[in-house]
Amino acid sequence: MRVMILETDKLLARNIGRCLETAGYQTDWQVDPQEAIISVDVQPVDLVIMDVLLAGRSGIEFLYEFRSYPDWASVPVIIYSSVPAREVGDSVVGFEQINIRSYLYKPSTPVAQLIKIVDSVLQPVSA
Repeated sequence: MRVMILETDKLLARNIGRCLETAGYQTDWQVDPQEAIISVDVQPVDLVIMDVLLAGRSGIEFLYEFRSYPDWASVPVIIYSSVPAREVGDSVVGFEQINIRSYLYKPSTPVAQLIKIVDSVLQPVSA
């Protein structure tokens, strides 16, 4: 399974990428939202981990463009940001409506917990 990391912090992106690769995922790291769109067009992904603070435009703008493509409408997204969800909530119709599976606050969410959530989204336990 392939995970795109859309993150401006190089060190953090590298750390997340290493942890994901150790867990058995392929990764693609992008800094620029437009480059991320191009990248996903070339190499589809199964999940996007992204910040809402991005280079050039907001992560919310990226999400709305990303969701406008039918092939990507159902790709799950995990937001991993230093912006609290309550500050973003008013700018989004509803996290569920744009398939945001989880909104994690960086200062209180270690990367190990992020990886567990990735596992739960991509490899749900069968009942």
